[in-house]
Amino acid sequence: MDFLQTLVTFFMQYGYFAVFGVLILCGFGLPVPEDISLTAGGVISGLGYTNVHVMFFVGMAGVLIGDSFVFWLGSHYGERALKLPILKSLIHPERFEKVQSQFKKYGKWVVFVGRFMPGLRMPIFFTAGTSGQISFIRFLLTDGFAASISVPIWVYLGFYGAHNFDELMKWVRQGQTAILVIVTVVVVGFLIFLWKKKRNESKPEATISQ
Repeated sequence: MDFLQTLVTFFMQYGYFAVFGVLILCGFGLPVPEDISLTAGGVISGLGYTNVHVMFFVGMAGVLIGDSFVFWLGSHYGERALKLPILKSLIHPERFEKVQSQFKKYGKWVVFVGRFMPGLRMPIFFTAGTSGQISFIRFLLTDGFAASISVPIWVYLGFYGAHNFDELMKWVRQGQTAILVIVTVVVVGFLIFLWKKKRNESKPEATISQ
């Protein structure tokens, strides 16, 4: 709660620009929880400092621009960018290789899931850029779809809980659980889709062999 209050105080002084800037830095790997930053943005809207609907769009813009820059680094500089101090400290070779293998298997769906995984988000988006398997437009659409689930949850939770921080923190924990459930359902649905698709493709082969 103390960290949330600190962010709220900072955001009250500098408004949309502060929220926007912090969210972009989150994309670079700043050790600040994105969900708490978005919630704090919602809180200052609930306290009357900003408009909550504008804050939602500011949140979306900050999140997507930060993510897009990481993707751009990967697509334009490839593994050479890993020599940069900030990336070198955040993306270890083992983690990079692991994300690469997952991306080869599942493609853009790794980007979707990565949006909800703070510790892996940056390595996943960077790897998406280096892979050459996904265009920037497709990356942006996939990331934007995922962000359209999480960003409004945090911003509007902050807005409605602005006058009761204790209750708000309970809502934040429930929101984290809700997002986890949504992502799990989407991932399970995708895996079932892949399984059915693979099974249907194997049926004609079995018929021909007979």
